[in-house]
Amino acid sequence: MRNFNFRLAVIVTVLLLVWTSAFAQNKGFDTSRMDKSVEACTDFFQYANGTWLKNTAIPAAYSRWGSFNILGENNNAVLKDILENAAKNHAAEGTDTQLIGDYYASCMHEAAIEKAGITPLKPFFAQIDKIKAVKDVQHQIAMLHAQGVPALFGFGGGPDLKKSSVVIVNISQGGLSLPNRDYYTKTDAKSEQTRQKFVEYATNMFKLLGDDADKAASNAKTVMAIQTRLANASRPPADLRDPENRYHKKPLAEVSTLMPNFSWADYMKTRNIPAIAEINVGQPDFFVEVNKMFSEVSVADWKTYLRWMLINQAAPRLSKAFADENYNFFSAYLNGTKEQQPRWRRCVAATDNALGEALGQEYIKKSFTPEQKKRMDAMIDNLFAAYKERVKNLDWMSAETKQRALEKLATFKRKIGYPDKLRGYKNLTIDRQSYLMNSLRVAQFEIGRNTQDIGQPTDRARWGFTTPTVNASYSSVNNDITFPAGILQPPFFNFAADDAINYGAIGAVIGHEITHGFDDQGSKFDAEGNYKSWWTEEDRRKFEERAACVSNQFSSYEVQKDLNINGKLTLGENIADLGGLTMAYEALQMSLKGKPRPENIYGFTPEQRFFLGWAQVWAGKNTVEAERSQVLGDPHSLPRWRVNGPLSNMPQFHKAFGCKQTDAMVKGDFCQIW
Repeated sequence: MRNFNFRLAVIVTVLLLVWTSAFAQNKGFDTSRMDKSVEACTDFFQYANGTWLKNTAIPAAYSRWGSFNILGENNNAVLKDILENAAKNHAAEGTDTQLIGDYYASCMHEAAIEKAGITPLKPFFAQIDKIKAVKDVQHQIAMLHAQGVPALFGFGGGPDLKKSSVVIVNISQGGLSLPNRDYYTKTDAKSEQTRQKFVEYATNMFKLLGDDADKAASNAKTVMAIQTRLANASRPPADLRDPENRYHKKPLAEVSTLMPNFSWADYMKTRNIPAIAEINVGQPDFFVEVNKMFSEVSVADWKTYLRWMLINQAAPRLSKAFADENYNFFSAYLNGTKEQQPRWRRCVAATDNALGEALGQEYIKKSFTPEQKKRMDAMIDNLFAAYKERVKNLDWMSAETKQRALEKLATFKRKIGYPDKLRGYKNLTIDRQSYLMNSLRVAQFEIGRNTQDIGQPTDRARWGFTTPTVNASYSSVNNDITFPAGILQPPFFNFAADDAINYGAIGAVIGHEITHGFDDQGSKFDAEGNYKSWWTEEDRRKFEERAACVSNQFSSYEVQKDLNINGKLTLGENIADLGGLTMAYEALQMSLKGKPRPENIYGFTPEQRFFLGWAQVWAGKNTVEAERSQVLGDPHSLPRWRVNGPLSNMPQFHKAFGCKQTDAMVKGDFCQIW
């Protein structure tokens, strides 16, 4: 009874947090979050959110908690209602309602999942067990890739970076289980501990597969040895941001010469890949090392590695013992969560990931209106107008480069709310018999569609997000910005809030995504989405100097002892924040021209409310483990620095709050680009 009461208390606490926070978000501007004992010009993040930070605990099932999570929970409540009704409906086969209802029902059917155990995976393990020679290893890699198992390297169709209108084959470094190569190569005590914990996790998983203790431990060490070798041949996360480190298009014959120990002809035949003449080899040095490994790693060790990649990929969709081991390492240890998400929430996320187009069509009926889309369109228009004026008035850029920048800006496309063109799920079978088999069929279906894209014109109408996603993006190869309906809700986009708050929130997000087209990497793509320089040499040099200012600024921020933000890894996002805020502020000022000046609200001017709108959407707390994970692999800075970092460079902020040159929120040498 004691444990039950404790769990009930936790559930009630989370629900109260979500409900209370959602209510506050719907107000658009919440002074109760603020800590006015802190000066705005000293630590604006704390000033805007300090009371909320003090009074808010991270729910046990989360590694971070903030505006994104709260909005995500609001969306999840809508999706849960949709899916539970669909599961009860038993709609006609092949309809969207049947697909999402049966998928969700299969995920929720824990008894069936427990009873099945690893039975659905046995045919795959049997194929691995039959491997006798290196050619069999290679055949199994191709077979596993067709099931969505990320063994050894990445393979898929995608736009040619230098001819973005065409889909080509791209291969890239891969084959790891830890988040990125740095987890295998860093020598600090925490990294050493993480590798040991990973070996313990792999050992436990091999035991669950039936290996005895000694064999399981030996197999785990084999996996670590192979993955460490792959990691040492891989590029670090910051390097991968540069297209130069992702683009090396070669004739197929040359790729075969690069990897004489690997038969690309057999791989392509096994995967039913259309006839191709060229492959983009993302990281050639990685594939040189893989080629060596085929002659140096024993067949027995390859079999162990492939067994691992299969079980690790499938674990979250298997019986409780496997799912718990996976959770204990990746969520509890790496990110500091205290308990698993409830089953329904995991199943909502899984259904959205698998059948997001179908689920999204139901979501917009409940959560997104034509009026929201119209107002969002108008705000985007205003941001583009502000960006255009800003570019025209830059004092460091030549007229020639300005013209190219304006041409690119004029060709931006926008995707708002939901896809206008639906692809559907014809020939996809989903039933209520097996959650794992449903997930495998979805993977096969999507990988099959990707295979069919190879050699075809790029479909620029496609979305990279599902409709309920709380996120936004810029695509360099499509030169477009995307805002799913999931993020076009309070506090990011709020009909109840005044323009100043909305421009500081969703307006700055719009500006952020536009600026990605002109950040350190997006600026290397032209108006057609091709990796091609449109800069004069002198202007590019000036841009790089200004970008270095931002990189150095963020590298100076210490998150934990001896753990600083990686200014190079986060550079694009930090440039986008600074540019986005600058443009959104200009757009707000343009929107106010010729109108009576808005009244102060709670004593705050429109300009002050703009910056409070930005700061409050970034209210967030992380576990210490999640902070570390984000610093090591995420291109986004942590919330405190996403607020204080760009604002310390903005005279507009300093004027709005009367900051003095000596204040902490006033950077001595401003970083300014756009």
